[in-house]
Amino acid sequence: MTPKTMLLALVLASLTAPAVAGSYKQGAIEIEQPWTRATPKGAKTAAGYVAIKNTGNTPDRLTGGSLAVAGIGQIHEMKMEGGVMKMRPLPDGLEIKPGETLELKPGGDHLMFTGLKAPLIQGQTIKGTLTFADAGTVDVTFDVKGVGTAGGDHMHMDQMQRH
Repeated sequence: MTPKTMLLALVLASLTAPAVAGSYKQGAIEIEQPWTRATPKGAKTAAGYVAIKNTGNTPDRLTGGSLAVAGIGQIHEMKMEGGVMKMRPLPDGLEIKPGETLELKPGGDHLMFTGLKAPLIQGQTIKGTLTFADAGTVDVTFDVKGVGTAGGDHMHMDQMQRH
């Protein structure tokens, strides 16, 4: 293989490889693989998911987030009440205790992004932020996965625990 052919092959491989959001760290907060699902054209809301570990000695609190193509980002809780799944915003966010991992996932606590300005398309990556009471605002990138995706493909933190 000539050097030109090899370079062309590498460029083409990088264009077709799926984008993968990464890991982020700010202070005692470690953030793994933020992701969201693709949305149909005209959808005005999307949910965001992520695993957040507090490696420090004091609690911190996830208080919000943003997505570049959305108006508002809030923390939402989903839980069963009387056999009915209910969702509500958590204005005070979610606490992340020292040594614990908060996992935002489908069917549970999640980020809710409203006022979408464009559909989210599978394979895209979208800039966003996560905001913490102590760690401050962290710039992240969300992977857009397929509509039916049940969980992050690349989670590799030790034992996930839901708040």
